[in-house]
Amino acid sequence: MRSIWTGSISFGLINIPIKLFSAVQESSLDLDMLDAKDLSNIIFKRFNENTGKEVAYGNIIKGYKIEDKYVILEDEDFQAADAVKTKTIDIQSFVAEKEIDSIYYEQPYFLEPDKGAMKAYALLRDALAASGKVGVTSFVLRNKESLAILKPYKDVIVLNRIRFEQEVRDPSELKLPPVAKTSTKEMDMAEKLIDQLTEKFDISSFKDEYTAKLLDIIKKKAKGKEPKKPTELKVVHKQTDDLMEMLKASLETKKKKSS
Repeated sequence: MRSIWTGSISFGLINIPIKLFSAVQESSLDLDMLDAKDLSNIIFKRFNENTGKEVAYGNIIKGYKIEDKYVILEDEDFQAADAVKTKTIDIQSFVAEKEIDSIYYEQPYFLEPDKGAMKAYALLRDALAASGKVGVTSFVLRNKESLAILKPYKDVIVLNRIRFEQEVRDPSELKLPPVAKTSTKEMDMAEKLIDQLTEKFDISSFKDEYTAKLLDIIKKKAKGKEPKKPTELKVVHKQTDDLMEMLKASLETKKKKSS
């Protein structure tokens, strides 16, 4: 792995130099875009809209348009906006992780202690694990301020970027059914079905099966074998109105599978 950011964690008066690494990788296949006529690769280039000529990446600068003029930003300007946050992950508070709704979670990163920081890093990691709390922090990565939490995962401290409240859309514009005020027979039956299907979560039991099946099709096509045409699936917009019957049938199906 290659680090994508270096800085330090500020924990009270303790300073912990760290390196930041991406914690996840895509499981999807790397598909190339081709011209349907001759299967040539499609290449995206950066062009000057006035001259039509390609612009080398090293000659590209960043600017912000105000009225009809651009204000050009240098690397020093991005640091000057908040020099501390460009190099420091400052823990502002600690909270119970369950207080943070999953809709806010965005991107996880691994933090590795830099030279001389092993002891302080271990102290923070183990203290977080013992307390059951997560540290709330903010820092600047790639010219964007991010809110994040720090939490232990196995032997590593994970920095998980989370969204600001204003980044989550308000669902009030959606057409949604009202929340039930009282319990009903259907609700009781639905809760029984949930209980029946409840089990301990094991992430290792879930695999990216779609990518594996798609790769199998690719290998067969490479050998000249055409895959079977898939059955056309249609969205059912209306089901039977008898929810009780469907719930009972679902419970019976689960019982048969268990036996």
